[in-house]
Amino acid sequence: MDPSAWDDRYRSQVLVWGAKPNRFLAEEAAALPTGRALDLACGEGRNALWLAERGWQVTGVDFSRVAVDRARSLAAERGVTADFFEADVVDWEPPGQAFDLVIVFYLHLPPAQRHLVLSHARAALAPGALLLVVGHDSTNLTDGYGGPQDPEVLYGPEDLMPDLGDLAVERAERVSRRVDTEAGERTAVDVLVRARNSSGCSSHSPEAVEN
Repeated sequence: MDPSAWDDRYRSQVLVWGAKPNRFLAEEAAALPTGRALDLACGEGRNALWLAERGWQVTGVDFSRVAVDRARSLAAERGVTADFFEADVVDWEPPGQAFDLVIVFYLHLPPAQRHLVLSHARAALAPGALLLVVGHDSTNLTDGYGGPQDPEVLYGPEDLMPDLGDLAVERAERVSRRVDTEAGERTAVDVLVRARNSSGCSSHSPEAVEN
């Protein structure tokens, strides 16, 4: 991925992904007790800011300087405190066992790089902490709308299992997401995985994987 290309994309319009949080984050995190959260590949910060507004201590990381600057500006406008900084999450290693929630949303990389990012995410989880991963599912190419068209960077819930190590998988499934377009409503197929750093747990199979 090229940071300059993403800089240009973020410059091309205000709030490329909108101001509201991702619907799956809102569903999964609304009832969680607040703590320390890490948003890897945070973009313009919509998810990080939503968490911060609910009392989380949030760190957001992205390799686009334009996105990070915009996230900082939005935090100031909305009167919330959040730390945003520029780094490539493939190379950047977060502090170990420092976060109660780590989210990785719509970060699409070749498998080796994805595995590296998620290994960093696992290492950042405090005992009992939660990892949320959401992305465009591999079946979205044929059964859904939008998203990357390169099958190498897409994945299903089963593809993420080797990336999760010994985390306890609480949810792993394909989920539908409605998308409003000029031609009307369409449906995207996403993958959602929720896994926890449970002390002493061994590898777990997902409770539900929808095919």
